[in-house]
Amino acid sequence: MEQKRIVIVEDELLQATVMKDSLEGLGYAVPAVVITNKDAITAAELIRPDLILMDIGLAGKIDGIETAKEIRERFHIPIMYVTAYADEKTMEAAKKTDPIGYLIKPFDEYNLRKAIEEAFTKMANDISKKEHTS
Repeated sequence: MEQKRIVIVEDELLQATVMKDSLEGLGYAVPAVVITNKDAITAAELIRPDLILMDIGLAGKIDGIETAKEIRERFHIPIMYVTAYADEKTMEAAKKTDPIGYLIKPFDEYNLRKAIEEAFTKMANDISKKEHTS
């Protein structure tokens, strides 16, 4: 089976490194770790990963929600939000981008693995449903 590719968009270097190491230890490929919305869009376009882990609270003018919206519209790549911001307003804004899931910080490797596995299961189920209705 082909190794699933996950791009990490996270502006906290320590958090990004921990996620990358954990994901690689779980058997996933992490072809890019980026910190800006511009780099996230470029990575989505060039790599076309199976999943993007997107920090909602990116530094700069354009946050992770707006970045995810553009990536979803242009490339149809599933997004999982990774955030410490779980307030109602933020979550409502994030829901509008149709994410595959959420991972609330702080998290451990078990919760990361569980969230990723659930996301890939959901994606596989969505594909199966589309094939059966076509």
